[in-house]
Amino acid sequence: MLNRRHLRVKVMQTLYAYNLSEDKQAKNYEKALLKNVEEVNEMYIWTLNLLDEVAEFVLIDAEGRANKWLPTDKDKSLTTKLNTNAFIESLRQNREYVDLVKKYKVDWGFDPEIVRLVFAQLKNTEQYAAYITDEDRSIGAEKDIIKFIFKKIILKTPEIEQAFEQRFINWPVDKEVLQAMIAKTFKNFSSENPAQNKLADLTPNWDEDRLFIEDLLHYTIRNNSEYHDLIAVKTKNWEADRIALLDTILMKMAIAELINFPTIPVKVTINEYIELSKEFSSLKSNSFINGILDKIFADLNDQGRIQKEGRGLKS
Repeated sequence: MLNRRHLRVKVMQTLYAYNLSEDKQAKNYEKALLKNVEEVNEMYIWTLNLLDEVAEFVLIDAEGRANKWLPTDKDKSLTTKLNTNAFIESLRQNREYVDLVKKYKVDWGFDPEIVRLVFAQLKNTEQYAAYITDEDRSIGAEKDIIKFIFKKIILKTPEIEQAFEQRFINWPVDKEVLQAMIAKTFKNFSSENPAQNKLADLTPNWDEDRLFIEDLLHYTIRNNSEYHDLIAVKTKNWEADRIALLDTILMKMAIAELINFPTIPVKVTINEYIELSKEFSSLKSNSFINGILDKIFADLNDQGRIQKEGRGLKS
């Protein structure tokens, strides 16, 4: 699921687009931010549906084998068991999943070779051969082959990676979140009663997290000039064009968080933006951002503008 760091990345991406665009209507970027977050859930449903489609493809494969003039022993040994896999059956009976497939208009028919490719790789594996002969049809046992398909085939096949990248622009960043959500789904689907098996949540608490990202975006845009000046005072010895745009955005977000989010400890805020700079900016950005933010925090604290609720949140 999306944690606070992932959500900060979503705000960062939105602010980057804001800074590069002539459109400065904040409402438009709020919509873009929420759409960016929603796309993670859409990617998750597309992935679950791919597993569903691969399971159903055994029926097409079986029909093809049945129509062979001289079927081999292997043809005769393969079954359609995967189509009635306990995990897949539970997924198909999950009302939320069914509704989201319709909402996002999920249909792997746009690239039918993807489903065929996954099954072609699967059916020649030792894991699939073992699955076919395993008599344990409990959901706990049957999840293993679905996990194998996801981890060892879907995540490791370049053609599938390309299909997701074409549909989801943030796939390289969101892939990690997707893996966590699928892992959570495998954990959640543990009951033989499908009604008790739940999809993974997008965030731990969407009401709180939505307010967090909307406020972070609004405060950063609304106070853009002020935050720019705070940074400029501490970077007088730096030429403006030498400071990466992304570094500036991260520092402005950090300032917004320091001033306007009383329940987030100062140390957490500064550390989070240092870590984001390591992942998304230049090699020296983290030490640069750390130094500038420490100086800005000291000034804001002296001015009484850092108001934190609870003991120890200012340190």
